[in-house]
Amino acid sequence: MSTTTPAPSAPTPVPASAVKAVRRFNRFFTRRIGVLDPYLGSDLSLTDVRVLYELAHREAPVASELSRELGLDGGYMSRILRRFEQAGWISRSTSAQDARQSVLALTEAGRAVFEPLQQRSRDEATALLAPLPPARQQEVVDAMERIETLLDPASSAGAPPRMAVLRDPVPGDMGWVVQQHGEIYWREYGWDSRFEALVADIAAQFLRNFQPEWEKAWIAELDGERVGAVFVVRKSPTTAQLRMLILAPKARGLGLGARLTDECLAFARAKGYKKMVLWTNSCLTAARGIYAQRGFRLTKSEPYDGFGQQLVGETWELKL
Repeated sequence: MSTTTPAPSAPTPVPASAVKAVRRFNRFFTRRIGVLDPYLGSDLSLTDVRVLYELAHREAPVASELSRELGLDGGYMSRILRRFEQAGWISRSTSAQDARQSVLALTEAGRAVFEPLQQRSRDEATALLAPLPPARQQEVVDAMERIETLLDPASSAGAPPRMAVLRDPVPGDMGWVVQQHGEIYWREYGWDSRFEALVADIAAQFLRNFQPEWEKAWIAELDGERVGAVFVVRKSPTTAQLRMLILAPKARGLGLGARLTDECLAFARAKGYKKMVLWTNSCLTAARGIYAQRGFRLTKSEPYDGFGQQLVGETWELKL
């Protein structure tokens, strides 16, 4: 019986503009973190310091393992290790698993060289983020983690699964919902504080006029941290309204926005509503995609001047 090995899939075409953007970012970031200068103010190269880092943080490393991890030629790695050994920074011992391999370890002299460099690296990372307010710092960190996950999915394959739960709101959650709307829409779309005021009014009305038999809200948590929310409001005896769907950037791409929307639809159907409506804006493409996939239809579209921007408001409806 013969088997056929499937042909590898063709690489995805990459636009020239995307290549240009990656190269531009590389130039910006290498300049910003000082890679082009003597690395961390020392006489060592970036590669030298990275090898020292791996030696300091790995248990019983061997040269071949370091070469694979860092993508370095074996001969090049041997020359670096020989130089470190001559300087008295590393020691070698025979591996108990393979007598042909030598286990490497930093000596006290090696740690005396590495530890100030590690602290200087921490200080430079702190200086990079310090000028930013806390929300912007987290945005940079989230973006870095997202890039790492997209370019190297295997790097997170062994990580423990993330725990996502939907729960009822508790005191303090409404303030968080208003804050998230204000921060995210200002940061990503340039909407001014009038939008935050609108959301605050909607949240206050929900709390004051809450009808538990006809209305509901969900708070999404990821690993115990609030990352999203959505609300169902009674618009009429036959019509439910979906309001204030929000998802923090760190939780995007996990299906939580769709899950929150599905909970709203299931609740509305169980309560006997005949229709669900919502109001959104044409620029909110991710949310609009969720609505369209669930059968919502765009029934009204109207340009308006709001929140410091020229926008297009949209009404969507779904027969339940």
